[in-house]
Amino acid sequence: VQLVESGGGLVQPGGSLRLSCAASGGTFSSLGMGWFRQAPGKEREFVATISGRWTGNRLYYADSVKGRFTISRDNARNMVYLQMNSLKPEDTAVYYCAVFKGGTYYSTTAYDAWGQGTQVTVSS
Repeated sequence: VQLVESGGGLVQPGGSLRLSCAASGGTFSSLGMGWFRQAPGKEREFVATISGRWTGNRLYYADSVKGRFTISRDNARNMVYLQMNSLKPEDTAVYYCAVFKGGTYYSTTAYDAWGQGTQVTVSS
């Protein structure tokens, strides 16, 4: 599976962005997908994940984004999205999507096939 993220940019605090992740190869609908982010000088951290269709498309979020971010998927288009609302300066990071391979859903080691990332900058 190959992943390509898009949709990042510069936004003011309180604004919104929608990130997209296009997947090619594999049986997309059965794949769990996740979003992570990495700010300068910090470790990559979990943002959100959505399981595959055979496990009911379950959703999990990091506490820091719960209520502000929404992960979703369109299996017909092989796409996964991250709708980000009420953005804060601390949301500034490179955002990555990845394929869940098994393990603890909030751990980077549970994912592979990482995309190249898309930069999100929240600043006035």
